[in-house]
Amino acid sequence: MKSADITQYLTLRNALLAERASIQARLQEIATALDERGPATAATATAGGKRTFSAATKAKMAAAQRARWASKRAGKAPAPVAAPKAKRKMSAEGRARIIAATKARWAKIRAAKAKAPAGGK
Repeated sequence: MKSADITQYLTLRNALLAERASIQARLQEIATALDERGPATAATATAGGKRTFSAATKAKMAAAQRARWASKRAGKAPAPVAAPKAKRKMSAEGRARIIAATKARWAKIRAAKAKAPAGGK
């Protein structure tokens, strides 16, 4: 590399670093303006993303949910378990009709092929 290229690269790099620093400072100002408590508390307030509950609060929530389900189920008997359906069986007569219809259909197809000219469809 030529020294002119290196100098140009270093100048551009320094300009980009200075721009990044100014943008970060501006973002810090905006965060401070949005949250009057300051940037440190604003970052910690949203960092976790998960709410935590005390054991007492969790117990109250569980009791309330159990009460909701109990009131929903009140007066309803549990659904009876249905016996599995027996497999349906085809009668010999029905099976014979299906076989006869299939044979007739194929006979018709074979007859149509035999009638058709050899070169066409």
